[in-house]
Amino acid sequence: MMKKMILFAFMTLMSLGTFAQTAQQVLNKTAKIIGNKGGASANFSLSSTKYGSTSGTIAIKGNKFNAHTPQATVWYNGKTQWTYMKNTNEVNVSNPTQAQQMSMNPYTFINIYKTGYNSSLKNAGSNYEVHLTAQNKKRTVQELIITINKKTYVPSVIKMRQGSSWSTIKVSNFRAKNVSNSTFVFNSKDFPKAEIVDLR
Repeated sequence: MMKKMILFAFMTLMSLGTFAQTAQQVLNKTAKIIGNKGGASANFSLSSTKYGSTSGTIAIKGNKFNAHTPQATVWYNGKTQWTYMKNTNEVNVSNPTQAQQMSMNPYTFINIYKTGYNSSLKNAGSNYEVHLTAQNKKRTVQELIITINKKTYVPSVIKMRQGSSWSTIKVSNFRAKNVSNSTFVFNSKDFPKAEIVDLR
């Protein structure tokens, strides 16, 4: 009886280990597709108790992104973020936190999933559902749930939790394409009358 229990415990631990490894493998494949060297573009919609609701288009390349919504345009070159607000004709310049980046760039998770998150995987029909939980309880983004297509390895839904607040980002029309680096940098010549507000 004792032998059987030890064997069962060992098999359970082995299956959990395989499960966690598979979650990493799925994310690795997803990161490879999303992290196309030339860049990529997609449509997205955001629903959040913290950030409100909006939808638009996004271009990405590595950790850089450029997002357009009816309310704002955001450029991020990997360090500095410029946010043009249409209603105030202002450009806010900042060095955003991981959570702030993620609120506008649903693909931020491909750069952070290897850094201090536990992962698990479950099947959800034609998709994988990857669950990430932060090992450090002080981390801004505590939890992520990513829905990834089993055939294409392209994510369709990214949910993230900050404190008790959840944000849901739905992504569609993902396309790998070449995107110029200038796409991710604000050009003041395009907004000659905008007021620049440096928040750094």
